Amino acid sequence: MRIADRMSRLGTETAFAVGAEAAAYAAKGNRVYPFHLGDMDLATPSTVVEGAMQAIRDGKTGYSPNAGIAPLREAIAADVAASHHHPFTAENVVIQPGGKPTIGKFLASVMNEGDEVLYPNPGYPIYESQIEYLGGKAVPYGYLEVEDNFDLDFDSIERGITDRTTVLILNDLQNPNSAELSPEQRSRLAEIVVANDLYVLCDEAYYDIRYAGTSVSFIEEPGIAERSVILYTFSKKFAMTGWRLGASIGPKELVDVIAKINVNDESCSNHFVQYGGLAGLQGDQSEVLGIIDTLRTRRDAAAAGLNAIDGIRCIVPDATFYLFPNVTAVMDRKGFGDYEDFRRAALEATGVSFTTRRHFGRQQPGEVDRYVRFAYSGIGVDDIAESLALFKDWCEA
Repeated sequence: MRIADRMSRLGTETAFAVGAEAAAYAAKGNRVYPFHLGDMDLATPSTVVEGAMQAIRDGKTGYSPNAGIAPLREAIAADVAASHHHPFTAENVVIQPGGKPTIGKFLASVMNEGDEVLYPNPGYPIYESQIEYLGGKAVPYGYLEVEDNFDLDFDSIERGITDRTTVLILNDLQNPNSAELSPEQRSRLAEIVVANDLYVLCDEAYYDIRYAGTSVSFIEEPGIAERSVILYTFSKKFAMTGWRLGASIGPKELVDVIAKINVNDESCSNHFVQYGGLAGLQGDQSEVLGIIDTLRTRRDAAAAGLNAIDGIRCIVPDATFYLFPNVTAVMDRKGFGDYEDFRRAALEATGVSFTTRRHFGRQQPGEVDRYVRFAYSGIGVDDIAESLALFKDWCEA
């Protein structure tokens, strides 16, 4: 069978492969503590559920407009206009079946074959996959571990820009390392973007998953909103990972192009799910705040457990539901030179399942420190404490 050549350029989200491996291990009767996938075991708020159910009862089960239902577009525009201090309207919003579709559709809208795209590495692996699948050149930029954050490596950004660079992908409040830009970093990055006339994908999947402080969007920098599309998703804030509802938000000219791709790709997003999202935005927010409180408690437990292990250094972030501990000393002490050997040995010895830096983009030359990612969105506090005690014993043995 002949498969199209372009498919060899399409990557995957390898955290799912780790999940399958953990499931196979559990199927043999072993206990697994799931830190590997950024899924959520928390209930979707009842306002969302009832909004979707009422829409089904009302017959909202057929096609919807390809750009999404007008009330939801208006509600998202109002929500983001208020939080981002920018005058968005419904015409700046196009609904998607999740946050992820924005990545490929945005790139297809602004990137020609052979163009170069700056993307975060380590970072969400679908960036790399979609850039290369669509015929672009993926150019990585990195991060530098500092005392309480991961800072942008501006040298790698500036070194990566050529006359073929057309796009910068920015995931502020980042997966996997939870990095958050300081005001000074946002300002400096904006100057680089404007000076080089780049488009920007602002992946804001974790914008509302905050435990302290206030999220500030990159589009608030001068000259950025008119060249940017925001990736907006209901998956995290409303615990709707499986509902598949999100949006692309940006200049009308770009949003209209993305809506045209919608027609070709999936016609429209699920009709009644959109009403669920609308009810979530417009309804009581107490259950949403409860989700954040639960995640904060889990973060504190997981960070404390990891930092109690000799040879692990773990930054405690103010947002997202990921920890990205430095495990260099542990791997060296236990004689592991390979990430996968370390990860699998930990799973078999303790049942603790996590992903590694290798699952978030190709490793770059010169990387010395080694990191793993712990997602605490799908595991309760008691299991976090129990599992990390086992992990500590194994790491220190």
